Amino acid sequence: MKDLRIVFMGTPDFAVTILKHLIENNYNVVGVITASDKPAGRGRKLNESAVKKYAASVNLPILQPTNLKNEEFNTKLKALNADLQIVVAFRMLPKIVWQMPKYGTFNLHASLLPEYRGAAPIHWAIINGETKTGVTTFFIDDKIDTGEIILQEEIEILDNETVGSLHDKLMFLGADLVAKTVDLIATEKVKTTKQPELEEKAASKLNSDNCRIDWSDSLDNIYNKIRGLNPFPAAWTIIKNEEEEISSKIYAIKKEKEDHNLTSGKIIASKKELKVAVNGGYIIIDEIKLSGKKKMDSKSLLNGFSFSLEAKML
Repeated sequence: MKDLRIVFMGTPDFAVTILKHLIENNYNVVGVITASDKPAGRGRKLNESAVKKYAASVNLPILQPTNLKNEEFNTKLKALNADLQIVVAFRMLPKIVWQMPKYGTFNLHASLLPEYRGAAPIHWAIINGETKTGVTTFFIDDKIDTGEIILQEEIEILDNETVGSLHDKLMFLGADLVAKTVDLIATEKVKTTKQPELEEKAASKLNSDNCRIDWSDSLDNIYNKIRGLNPFPAAWTIIKNEEEEISSKIYAIKKEKEDHNLTSGKIIASKKELKVAVNGGYIIIDEIKLSGKKKMDSKSLLNGFSFSLEAKML
């Protein structure tokens, strides 16, 4: 098996686990490309990406281009003399970059492609009530997430799965799949499959609008949406309590199927429980964060906050 010189490209924690797996299993990673440092927090201190912090800890050469077509960056990238490039949660590459190595560039995507191409595949799989998802490695081409598939691994989505728990499962599944993919390429045993033409299920970028809870939706749809956004970026709503309107994020929940004739969004609060009437039952809120407050369990909230009889979620 050839000892391929690998350049790794990635930014968040998800990518760190894959890079770490490669390093700990003695794959020959010769350089890392990651996002440039960004100012964060009140002091606007420069924040390094998770991948940069890990790469520095194991003394890997690091490049942080702002422009991937920049001539100086491409000269430095070429000097790393990579046989193969691996991309995990980075950004779209120009052709000059992805076609540079002899064995090309492959990407790890956290869905069963061609389903859920795009920025937030883990979130949308849960939001849409899927019962399975997975990870895919594919060779990069000039479109987003459309290249020929190398390997796929499937995983079940549990009924109470959150995006946090599924993210971590797919991260470790992805680390194994990336290593298997490198081994196939190194032994020149790769057989790729063209992505089938299916009606696309998109994984569009999350924003304030599509993270807001629509309390007129069905019990199952609301339940799926909240757990598909828990813990990040979190589903949000407005609590109307008498004259006050409070922006709030909702995290851990349960659902209770029951016929009732209450208005959707009506809050039912007792000393021990906080729940919201919806079409087909109730959403029981276990964890919530009111604007300007810390995240807390509902019992703690109910100890110090009183809801009026007309209180509702907007």
